[in-house]
Amino acid sequence: MTESAPPYPGGPQAPQGPPPTNNLVWAILTLICCWPFAIPAIVKAAKVNGLWAQGQFAEAQAAAQAAKKWAIIAAIIGVVWYALWATLFAVGVITYGTVGTTPS
Repeated sequence: MTESAPPYPGGPQAPQGPPPTNNLVWAILTLICCWPFAIPAIVKAAKVNGLWAQGQFAEAQAAAQAAKKWAIIAAIIGVVWYALWATLFAVGVITYGTVGTTPS
Protein backbone atom coordinates (compact mmCIF):
# COMPACT_ATOMS: atom_id res chain seq x y z
CA MET A 1 0.00 0.00 0.00
CA THR A 2 1.55 3.27 -1.08
CA GLU A 3 0.89 6.56 0.55
CA SER A 4 0.45 9.65 -1.53
CA ALA A 5 2.76 12.53 -0.83
CA PRO A 6 1.23 15.53 0.92
CA PRO A 7 0.61 18.54 -1.33
CA TYR A 8 3.58 20.83 -1.50
CA PRO A 9 3.30 24.61 -1.06
CA GLY A 10 2.31 26.33 -4.27
CA GLY A 11 1.28 23.04 -5.87
CA PRO A 12 -2.15 22.02 -7.05
CA GLN A 13 -4.72 21.99 -4.31
CA ALA A 14 -8.06 20.29 -4.05
CA PRO A 15 -11.13 22.46 -4.60
CA GLN A 16 -12.65 23.86 -1.45
CA GLY A 17 -16.28 22.93 -2.03
CA PRO A 18 -18.36 23.50 -5.14
CA PRO A 19 -17.42 26.29 -7.55
CA PRO A 20 -19.09 29.64 -6.91
CA THR A 21 -22.06 30.67 -9.00
CA ASN A 22 -20.69 32.79 -11.82
CA ASN A 23 -23.82 35.00 -12.10
CA LEU A 24 -23.44 35.07 -15.90
CA VAL A 25 -27.17 34.81 -16.63
CA TRP A 26 -27.90 37.64 -14.19
CA ALA A 27 -25.16 39.73 -15.82
CA ILE A 28 -26.50 39.11 -19.32
CA LEU A 29 -30.06 39.96 -18.30
CA THR A 30 -28.93 43.30 -16.90
CA LEU A 31 -27.84 44.30 -20.41
CA ILE A 32 -31.51 45.22 -20.89
CA CYS A 33 -31.48 47.56 -17.90
CA CYS A 34 -28.21 49.42 -18.10
CA TRP A 35 -25.60 47.99 -20.45
CA PRO A 36 -22.63 50.20 -19.41
CA PHE A 37 -22.71 48.61 -15.96
CA ALA A 38 -23.63 45.14 -17.24
CA ILE A 39 -20.45 44.81 -19.30
CA PRO A 40 -18.11 44.62 -16.26
CA ALA A 41 -20.51 42.08 -14.74
CA ILE A 42 -20.25 39.88 -17.84
CA VAL A 43 -16.46 40.18 -17.95
CA LYS A 44 -16.11 39.21 -14.28
CA ALA A 45 -18.66 36.38 -14.59
CA ALA A 46 -16.81 34.94 -17.58
CA LYS A 47 -13.61 34.66 -15.53
CA VAL A 48 -15.08 32.63 -12.64
CA ASN A 49 -15.00 29.12 -14.12
CA GLY A 50 -11.54 29.57 -15.65
CA LEU A 51 -10.07 30.77 -12.38
CA TRP A 52 -11.70 27.88 -10.53
CA ALA A 53 -10.30 25.37 -13.02
CA GLN A 54 -6.81 26.85 -12.55
CA GLY A 55 -7.05 26.35 -8.80
CA GLN A 56 -7.34 30.07 -8.04
CA PHE A 57 -10.26 29.62 -5.68
CA ALA A 58 -10.07 32.96 -3.88
CA GLU A 59 -9.82 34.84 -7.17
CA ALA A 60 -12.78 32.88 -8.57
CA GLN A 61 -14.86 33.76 -5.52
CA ALA A 62 -13.84 37.43 -5.79
CA ALA A 63 -14.75 37.48 -9.50
CA ALA A 64 -18.15 35.93 -8.73
CA GLN A 65 -18.82 38.55 -6.05
CA ALA A 66 -17.71 41.36 -8.38
CA ALA A 67 -19.98 40.05 -11.14
CA LYS A 68 -22.90 39.99 -8.73
CA LYS A 69 -22.11 43.51 -7.51
CA TRP A 70 -21.96 44.95 -11.03
CA ALA A 71 -25.16 43.14 -12.05
CA ILE A 72 -27.00 44.57 -9.04
CA ILE A 73 -25.68 48.06 -9.79
CA ALA A 74 -26.83 47.73 -13.42
CA ALA A 75 -30.27 46.49 -12.36
CA ILE A 76 -30.81 49.28 -9.82
CA ILE A 77 -29.64 52.04 -12.15
CA GLY A 78 -31.71 50.58 -14.97
CA VAL A 79 -34.89 50.45 -12.89
CA VAL A 80 -34.36 54.00 -11.61
CA TRP A 81 -33.63 55.22 -15.15
CA TYR A 82 -36.77 53.63 -16.62
CA ALA A 83 -38.92 54.89 -13.74
CA LEU A 84 -37.58 58.42 -14.24
CA TRP A 85 -38.16 58.17 -17.99
CA ALA A 86 -41.73 56.88 -17.50
CA THR A 87 -42.49 59.65 -15.00
CA LEU A 88 -41.19 62.36 -17.30
CA PHE A 89 -43.09 60.86 -20.21
CA ALA A 90 -46.33 60.72 -18.21
CA VAL A 91 -45.92 64.33 -17.06
CA GLY A 92 -45.26 65.37 -20.65
CA VAL A 93 -48.37 63.59 -21.91
CA ILE A 94 -50.54 65.09 -19.18
CA THR A 95 -49.29 68.62 -19.75
CA TYR A 96 -49.16 68.43 -23.56
CA GLY A 97 -51.10 71.29 -25.08
CA THR A 98 -51.56 73.17 -21.82
CA VAL A 99 -48.53 75.41 -22.15
CA GLY A 100 -49.28 78.80 -23.68
CA THR A 101 -53.04 78.50 -23.54
CA THR A 102 -55.20 80.88 -21.57
CA PRO A 103 -58.30 79.77 -19.77
CA SER A 104 -61.53 81.10 -21.31
